[in-house]
Amino acid sequence: MAKDKVICAVDVGSSKISTLIASVGEDERINLIGVSAVPSKGVKKAQVVDIEEAVAAITESIEASERMAGYSVPSVYVSIGGPQIKSTNSHAVVAVAKPDGEIQENDILRVNDAARAIALPASEEIIHVIPRTFTVDGQDGIRDPLGMTGVRLETDTHIITGSSTAMKNLVKCMGLVGVNVDELVFSGIASSYSVLTETEKELGVTLVDIGGETTDVVIFVDGAIAYSAVIPIGARHITSDLAVGLRVSLESAEKIKLHLGKTVKTPVMPEGEALKDAKNGTLKNVNTKPKEELLDTRGLGINEEVKLSKQSIVNSIIRPRVREIFELVGKEIKKSGFATQTPSGLVICGGGALTVGLLEQAKYILAYPARIGVNEGMIGLTDEIDSPSYATGAGLILYAAKSASPAQFNMPVLTKGLPIKDMLQRGIDLVKSFLP
Repeated sequence: MAKDKVICAVDVGSSKISTLIASVGEDERINLIGVSAVPSKGVKKAQVVDIEEAVAAITESIEASERMAGYSVPSVYVSIGGPQIKSTNSHAVVAVAKPDGEIQENDILRVNDAARAIALPASEEIIHVIPRTFTVDGQDGIRDPLGMTGVRLETDTHIITGSSTAMKNLVKCMGLVGVNVDELVFSGIASSYSVLTETEKELGVTLVDIGGETTDVVIFVDGAIAYSAVIPIGARHITSDLAVGLRVSLESAEKIKLHLGKTVKTPVMPEGEALKDAKNGTLKNVNTKPKEELLDTRGLGINEEVKLSKQSIVNSIIRPRVREIFELVGKEIKKSGFATQTPSGLVICGGGALTVGLLEQAKYILAYPARIGVNEGMIGLTDEIDSPSYATGAGLILYAAKSASPAQFNMPVLTKGLPIKDMLQRGIDLVKSFLP
């Protein structure tokens, strides 16, 4: 009986570093067997700014997930993001190599390589080259030209680039942790694997992944990525606004924000409904307003006292920042040129998706249908990732399962006692101590 394949994903975010380990059986079902998340350190706007702190946090996250799964992972898929992420669409043409005109895999590779030939600054590198559609002898809209007949093969691709320095620092951190990097994956693309449906991608949809300090915007048209961008504002800015407005610490502000997001709110009855009920005799006072409920900080584990109603906090502090985020998202959608080609609306994920009133503001400001993304496609410890904040990590697992080769998947069982990475590191340190 063949062993299950095991894959590992590490989402290096500004707020948390999460590690997911999953096994893929012969039936291709993905079973989540290890999950961990630790507060992010040494990372700012999804970029490594302190290697030593980042390595410590990544190590803690990976080892906690390894203990849960019972495996030691030699290689991982890693998310990459940040304001340095840029994208462009490219077009390329090649002649089909075979005399009889049958398109082979080599032809597809050649046309994709030709699409990579774009002018880039020395400080940037290509992360993804994603074919959107192919054209064979003028016939466009082809998804997979393999085996078709023609003499001229064209492709439209979406190319995502990033800072060489940011990528090298991230890979270096993983090397110091003791794991190899199978692939760096743009966090917006990873999230799309876990929260978007094929129907939404086909019809046209905008993914909005609100992280700690950045927001990813990815637009799908006709089943393929057409535009991607990163906005340098995220959920932590909402926390900072709360800290300033309520005069509390950042830690207390984060607890208040999460508490408000979990609170079930009774919507104010629309005026028309109130009048209707008044005529039926079911409402005695049409002008009666619901009593504003003061924020109860007891049980939140904070020392500061807040003497404001929940509604006042939401309306005067949280809502303006949420409006700003979606106004910037709207500018990116308009800039893309695909604003009229996304009838499926918005799918929102990331930790910021838990912010109170966020979904209503998205619908109001952008005038699109919107929903909160739900992680799907896996079995096992799915309750551990039952939150939009795990969209990128879950998507990395699904991305890896679809793109990785079987040769990448043989993972040794974790040995008892001292972890393998610690043994190797101590050996390396011992050798270094003897060197001049």
